[in-house]
Amino acid sequence: MTIGDVARLAGVGRGTVSRVLNERANVDPMTRARVLAAIKDLDYVPSQTARRLSLGRTQTIAVILPFLTRPSAVERLRGIEFASVVAGYDMIVFNVETAERRDAVFRDLPRAERVDGLIIVSLSPHPDELERIRRFGLPTVLVDAHHRGLPRVVADDVLGGRLATEHLLGLGHRRVGFIGDLPRVPLAFASSRLRQSGYRRALHEAGLEVHAELVASGVHSRHRGLELARGMLTRQRPPTAIVCASDTQAAGALEAAESLGLSVPLDLSVVGYDDLDLADHLHLTTVRQPLFDSGVRAVQKLLLGIDGGPMTPLREVLPIRLVVRESTAPPLHPAIPRRSVAVS
Repeated sequence: MTIGDVARLAGVGRGTVSRVLNERANVDPMTRARVLAAIKDLDYVPSQTARRLSLGRTQTIAVILPFLTRPSAVERLRGIEFASVVAGYDMIVFNVETAERRDAVFRDLPRAERVDGLIIVSLSPHPDELERIRRFGLPTVLVDAHHRGLPRVVADDVLGGRLATEHLLGLGHRRVGFIGDLPRVPLAFASSRLRQSGYRRALHEAGLEVHAELVASGVHSRHRGLELARGMLTRQRPPTAIVCASDTQAAGALEAAESLGLSVPLDLSVVGYDDLDLADHLHLTTVRQPLFDSGVRAVQKLLLGIDGGPMTPLREVLPIRLVVRESTAPPLHPAIPRRSVAVS
């Protein structure tokens, strides 16, 4: 069965059938009805390849994101995939874990695959990368990344860090630590830095000092979170609570407390960030951000650009909220520093 068979049965030209299939507006309603009836009578299924050629598109979206195996990245990608499938688009994923891989992906992307649009997750484009994207006229949307000139879907990470810290301050904690990612890494993530900014702001507004020994950063992993938390908790004046830039790092902090014989939340309160499935399992108080929804919104915004429309608003901020579970409680002695814990 071909488009010609549909045209003959409907008494129209091939071009008219094509316009109906591609949902163009410039077709008389009665003519459209005849074409649709012919398609139904013939049980005609249009070739996706032919449809793509007729639209001048590949119906494919490229996604660049770092560390694909991280739970937060997986959840964002699930949202992107869901919205892409609903819209009839395929998806090509470029996993970036080193600066060299990042350079190669941005350099070769336009040559490697013909795509209709690009979504960049958690990587703010460098000037040369942005120039390449613009030169090829590729509609682009950022997720969890920032650039004034590009449409982006973000959460308010400063607010998130602030909510986590204010929750602990409200419980009576005064020595609150922070564990996040390294401030300068080749891939230049911004979210951890912004969450730490919110933590610092909350302490300042409460009239409390930010103690350098209670702010730690390292490679993003559960094990490193354990090491950093253990280092804090074995100080002469340890924190009574720790804010972590992710649930993964918070899981490490919980392990550190257990290894030192500390009870959570009796001896130590811990707050994470993301609200992954892991957080519910660990009864972890955390900041929930809409990871799946951020992927969905990025695709929806990108499709507007692919269709030639404005991708507004340029900066879309998705809501976040604090989810309180059993890992936080008032400190045993709010005004008295706890004794240090001996390292065994």
